[in-house]
Amino acid sequence: MNSREDPIVVEQDFDRSAPDVWNAITDIKEMRNWYFEDIPDFKAEPGFCSRFSVEAGDRTFVHIWHVTEVIPQREVIYSWKYEGFPGESSLSFEVSGDEHSAHLLVTAAIIKPFPDNIPEFKRQAGVEGWTYFIKDRLKNYLDAR
Repeated sequence: MNSREDPIVVEQDFDRSAPDVWNAITDIKEMRNWYFEDIPDFKAEPGFCSRFSVEAGDRTFVHIWHVTEVIPQREVIYSWKYEGFPGESSLSFEVSGDEHSAHLLVTAAIIKPFPDNIPEFKRQAGVEGWTYFIKDRLKNYLDAR
């Protein structure tokens, strides 16, 4: 993916409260159930950094997250890099709603281009990945609670 491409945007409505959705995207215990089970820790606090590995076939991608902005109960933004690879993206989770329903807007924007010769870094892989995480994994996790 490169910085000239439009950001990837995925939206989802939930029959859960906005605080429930906020907790699912910011509480490490909940994140491990739908996002990445190997995340060592996460705090929705500016300056927090996390690093963890994800296996993808015969490759290992070391994810490096750095929380850059937080509006409590509303938005968390973090940069996303991969150790050993050029490129950087910004990931925003915005929650709106009330005690009965919530809306989540996820935006992944490229800040510095990723290598275009690696399938996992192609735009289509990003679109499919974020759609899967939000519309499948997160939705099913919250629906089951």
